[in-house]
Amino acid sequence: MSDKNGDEQRAKNGPRYTTSRALLANCPEQIADLFRYWDKQRGDRLMPQRGDIRPEDFVAHLPGILLVDVEGTNPEGLGNFRYRVVGTDEVWLRGFDPTGKRVEDGFFGPSLEDVVETYEFVRRERTFIYDPLEYETPNGRWRNESTIFLPLSEDGESVSQILVYSIKRDTKFQLT
Repeated sequence: MSDKNGDEQRAKNGPRYTTSRALLANCPEQIADLFRYWDKQRGDRLMPQRGDIRPEDFVAHLPGILLVDVEGTNPEGLGNFRYRVVGTDEVWLRGFDPTGKRVEDGFFGPSLEDVVETYEFVRRERTFIYDPLEYETPNGRWRNESTIFLPLSEDGESVSQILVYSIKRDTKFQLT
């Protein structure tokens, strides 16, 4: 999958994703807090189970949370993704509530291809991603955000859900 904005970003800066704990040195504190919580819950496992994650442990983060179900794969071997939980900030950004919808029908990002590619990377590689990104949505809205994608697994091997947390960063266009 390819998109112009994502391809240009990768060509200029190399891989956009951070899949290393080094993210903790440069990410916003809210992202680091949620990563540390997820990391503690997984212990020595590749990823925690959904039951290990207790929303009451990170209430301040809930408006920016998404919980995405992985519903098997399509004939091409790519994951099928559906929004299970969508925080109020994420609903506001979209202008509608995508809870229960397939990602294809409710995404918010540079392009559908970019969004699906990111979820697919987490599913396939069974790892977290930190993704600081400035982008324009297909409907022309400018965003500058930091997002972390955290895999969850019910069987300890395959990703069954992806916990996503996103916050707005300072924009490059400041109002004075």
